[in-house]
Amino acid sequence: MNKIGIFYGSTTGNTRDVTLKLYEALGKNQAEMHDIRETTASDMQAYDKIVFSVSTWGTGDLQDDWEEFFPSLNSIDFNGKTVAIMALGDQQNYPDNFVDCMRPLAEKVIERGGRIVGETPTEGYTFSASKAVQSKRFLGLVIDEDNQANMTTSRIHDWVEVIKQAMQ
Repeated sequence: MNKIGIFYGSTTGNTRDVTLKLYEALGKNQAEMHDIRETTASDMQAYDKIVFSVSTWGTGDLQDDWEEFFPSLNSIDFNGKTVAIMALGDQQNYPDNFVDCMRPLAEKVIERGGRIVGETPTEGYTFSASKAVQSKRFLGLVIDEDNQANMTTSRIHDWVEVIKQAMQ
């Protein structure tokens, strides 16, 4: 399948809304959106280009729907697959574990043979610690709708150009 499969989980609707912006920025003819609650491992396996869209809960945990789906990742062969991760977090109220939820997803994809793309700079964010940082860059796109919603559209637009090139 040539399209990009976007898989999201959303409890409050924020992640769904941001994922919809990503979907539109990628181009509706270039991508397909999937709610992780209605996704099987086979659904995900069908794509070679994938975006995970997830929000951080509690002290760095995966959103509940992603937490439930996470064991299914063990049955997916990510060899030859390119995966980008977009995570929502709150840098002001959770500065010690800002978007930590990205790391287990990235590690699982790599463990299962996939390639992670779409790293972004940490500049422009204020936080004290994050497991999502590697070599001074986030493992993907970070969105803070609570404190920097005015930057979401431009961050998505810039990131789309990066991941499109990386997924060619």
